[in-house]
Amino acid sequence: MAVTLAPAALARVQRYLVEAPDALGLRFGVTRTGCSGWQHFADLAKDQREGDHVFEQDGVRIYVDPVSLPMVDGTEIDLIKQRLGEQFVFRNPNASAECGCGESFTTEADRAA
Repeated sequence: MAVTLAPAALARVQRYLVEAPDALGLRFGVTRTGCSGWQHFADLAKDQREGDHVFEQDGVRIYVDPVSLPMVDGTEIDLIKQRLGEQFVFRNPNASAECGCGESFTTEADRAA
């Protein structure tokens, strides 16, 4: 089991954590939304919740709730720079299909249900 940060994402999260010293790390998971069903989210973790699985990479802790874990296990989080902005991207091996706009995804378990 693992959720990892590519070098660019790791550097950006480290900067976020310096700017927010009260944060414990990165909270990563999924929420129900969009046309396909699931959407990734990433935010600063302010607390550790019951059942969280905690991954650590180069001093950065990544908190994943137990509902999200099966859907994000193996995901690599990266950061891409486009023109004047930057955006996190999620390389999730559990996503079997995405909606047309790329905002949400389904898994094989969703398709079987």
